[in-house]
Amino acid sequence: MVSGMKKIANFGDVRQTGFCVHCDGPTETKDHAPPKVFLDEPYPLTRPTVPSCGECNNGFSNDEEYVAAFVECVVQGTTDPDLLRRVNVAKALRRNSALRGRIERSRREAETLGGGRILTWTPEEERVSRVSLKLARCHAAYELNEPQLEEPDHLLVVPLVSLPADQREHFETPPETGVWPEVGSRAMRRLIEEDPGYAGGWCTVQEGRYRYMAVGAGSVMVRGVISEYLAYEIIWGIV
Repeated sequence: MVSGMKKIANFGDVRQTGFCVHCDGPTETKDHAPPKVFLDEPYPLTRPTVPSCGECNNGFSNDEEYVAAFVECVVQGTTDPDLLRRVNVAKALRRNSALRGRIERSRREAETLGGGRILTWTPEEERVSRVSLKLARCHAAYELNEPQLEEPDHLLVVPLVSLPADQREHFETPPETGVWPEVGSRAMRRLIEEDPGYAGGWCTVQEGRYRYMAVGAGSVMVRGVISEYLAYEIIWGIV
């Protein structure tokens, strides 16, 4: 089992680290990417952190809890806390009945052509997109030393299992750009240093819970997967 990604220092341009990676504000706190709500105990000690202002760091908490809970409920097919595998999510739904009700109302049972029954879930897309973009901004700054304050040119969030085989292979495979990351950046150092949590272009924060890929070459692309279910791809500067 992968023990988690290696903690690597950034020796890139320090001018790219003196502001909040979300709004260009002050560096009052450190934002963890991903937050604990997407992980299980014991939490990895090498979680990426990036500079953030207090408002941005705290402003995504409710959305992050919603996304983590929604994904777990979909994976397990229920909102019943006693039937969920992720302890943190079960605790959150017991504590927050409104959150559980919100997710339960997004659940529909439908009949198939063959007479069977299937469950469908409708996410709150704006909340899912906000969280995905927040995570992508963190990874672009942390790995590539290239903070992205503008709105992305491309944002896609889909269940990983819904991708056809060719699209799944494309998603899992890092693009061959022929361009190396910034000298001193973590992405550059991962190419030359042994890291059990880095393979095939992916950084594994916690196996089965969260992994991401960050690539910069003319454009900046970040992909991530939550609980091996929810996949996102965000690109700035499409060329």
